[in-house]
Amino acid sequence: MSTSYRLSGVLGWPVGHSRSPLLHGHWLKRYGVAGAYVALPVRPEDFEQALRALPLLGFAGCNVTVPHKEAAFRLVDRVDPSAARLGAVNTIVVRPDRTLEGFNTDGEGFLRHLEASAPEWRAAGRPVLVIGAGGAARAVVGVLADAGVPEIRVANRTGARAEALAAEFGRPLMAWPWSHRAEGLAGSSLVVNTTQLGMDGWPALDLPLDAMPADGVVYDIVYTPLETPLLAAARRRGLATVDGLGMLLHQARAGFAAWFGVEPVVDEALRRAVLGEESP
Repeated sequence: MSTSYRLSGVLGWPVGHSRSPLLHGHWLKRYGVAGAYVALPVRPEDFEQALRALPLLGFAGCNVTVPHKEAAFRLVDRVDPSAARLGAVNTIVVRPDRTLEGFNTDGEGFLRHLEASAPEWRAAGRPVLVIGAGGAARAVVGVLADAGVPEIRVANRTGARAEALAAEFGRPLMAWPWSHRAEGLAGSSLVVNTTQLGMDGWPALDLPLDAMPADGVVYDIVYTPLETPLLAAARRRGLATVDGLGMLLHQARAGFAAWFGVEPVVDEALRRAVLGEESP
């Protein structure tokens, strides 16, 4: 390979389900970039060694997915403010001096997709209900708080995790009882499912939407299936819905620009490619 050939990929365990190679492969082809983006299955016990090898193997950087995001945060040489706040890294850039800089673009990807899909939604003025208190929830509540949401209600099956998240972030977060999660929809402009409930192979999220205002938005970060039971129920009620695929697409933009030197566009052609519908 010549020095102009750029290499990147996604590290995870497992990683075969990842659609990131389709995503970045589409952009590489579209912009005529000499490079490749590959799936790299790395066991947790091998992760540090794999990460340290990136500069030696000529990688421009990588994405990091489950279960490595917190380990990546601890192992990189520097982190940006977003990653520092969240304690997790999903994007790594190899700098010219071979040091590793970590970023977290999940929150930005979430908010960009929300604004593009539901342009009428406004952060200020009304509460938001967030289901879950894991890594994805951290990115979502962080960016919503920065956007000016006045009250973020966090409901999690393990209440202690919701309470810990609310205590860590402080206002505007508040822990909301799981047994009363449906009541947390009252007056809310938005509900976000950040859990795996509703994903293929998982039970559906049990969340009656009766208390959701008619102009509310229902966002599910799950994208397999593209329409989860939660989104299907929201559509039946006439509520605006946002699926999780766009979050994946938008969070990838910053990494691609850093690794391959092109600012990519998120559009319908990209969405079709990631869904495996790209024309030959």
